Amino acid sequence: MAHSAASLSPMETLVPDSPSPVDAALAAVEPTTSTPSAATAFPILLMLSTCHLLNDMIQSLLPAIYPLLKESFALDFGQIGLITLTFQLTASMLQPFVGIYTDKRPMPYSLAIGMGCTLAGLLLLSRAPTFPVLLLAAALVGSGSSVFHPESSRVARMASGGQHGLAQSLFQVGGNVGSAIGPLLAAFVVMPRGRSSVAWFALAALVAIALLTRIGSWYRAQVPAYRAAQAKAKTAPRLPRKTIVATMVVLGLLIFSKYFYLASISSYYTFYLMEKFKLGAQDAQLHLFFFLGAVAAGTLAGGPIGDRIGRKYVIWGSILGVLPFTLLLPHANLMWTTVLTVIIGSILSSAFSAIIVYAQELVPGRTGVIAGLFFGFAFGMGGLGAAVLGQLADHIGIEAVYAICAWLPAIGLLAWFLPETDAPHQAR
Repeated sequence: MAHSAASLSPMETLVPDSPSPVDAALAAVEPTTSTPSAATAFPILLMLSTCHLLNDMIQSLLPAIYPLLKESFALDFGQIGLITLTFQLTASMLQPFVGIYTDKRPMPYSLAIGMGCTLAGLLLLSRAPTFPVLLLAAALVGSGSSVFHPESSRVARMASGGQHGLAQSLFQVGGNVGSAIGPLLAAFVVMPRGRSSVAWFALAALVAIALLTRIGSWYRAQVPAYRAAQAKAKTAPRLPRKTIVATMVVLGLLIFSKYFYLASISSYYTFYLMEKFKLGAQDAQLHLFFFLGAVAAGTLAGGPIGDRIGRKYVIWGSILGVLPFTLLLPHANLMWTTVLTVIIGSILSSAFSAIIVYAQELVPGRTGVIAGLFFGFAFGMGGLGAAVLGQLADHIGIEAVYAICAWLPAIGLLAWFLPETDAPHQAR
């Protein structure tokens, strides 16, 4: 991370000299002047979303193979928790620092380097001989994620052509899909064949490195225009400092509400269905995939809607809007439980794209640090929520946990205090 963008230029040798479909796609969006292109660079956004899918798919393998690791290393639950803590700390706490550094010194090829860390962690995970080496593997995978998310969010904004919400949604939906298919691949590939088969997923990391190297070439060409826009943004009129701090606190509480509730479903929904409706594990898992599909759809929709009607209204409607459905969920039968969780997932997931763009507009010129802060905080709240709710479920039961969590979206009332940062407009 201490090297400049210029010192990373030898990575261009990874790019083939002969034209490829990716090169042709990039040619359509390659800038010809020092000013940003007015068009949305969809090829870049699609490649970025694909890389997000691959990155989050690899990340989701780690918790998915915990039963295998527990058996292989004779781990107790405390050691399993330490693996999670190591991954979450490196994946969440480093993100703001990455954003601060790259806001000052853009590093176009840092994305490919970060994915290289993930690749190293993946290979180490497949061969780790001892528990400390296993922790090192988890830290490497988390470090790769800490570089990927803030820098990818920056590139998504640069490629947005003004449609910032749409760009963030396209970027984030790849991660949702990757998180959903990772456990499936673990179940059908890794679990039957053993821990060494984790190394097969190095192919996914290599594909991501190739794509991110090409994205880095496009990113490098945008740096002069990006720096000029960043300098201009820093001189633009801003809200008073106290208002910005208070707004950031409100946004943090909204993310707490969103990710604590999502943790209750993503981590414990199958157990809830098995306990309340006596479903088998496979049937319960199918219901979870319905929910994850709804989350992906909501993520894709939230950004463009924010571009059209304003971010504040999407945030308000997304968090508070699910409250009636979350309150009904603990009292529903199986059919309506499935229907309600699909509605909850699609509405609640639409908020994060809007929150990221809203915060970036609140503090212009700090794209990387804002993305790092919010992605890191979201990761942390998801991990903390899973741990806290698990302990609570041990004491009061999983159904009681869902009854309590049902009130979390009421925190969305705080969206009333968010100042206006953008005018509703029709997206191009």
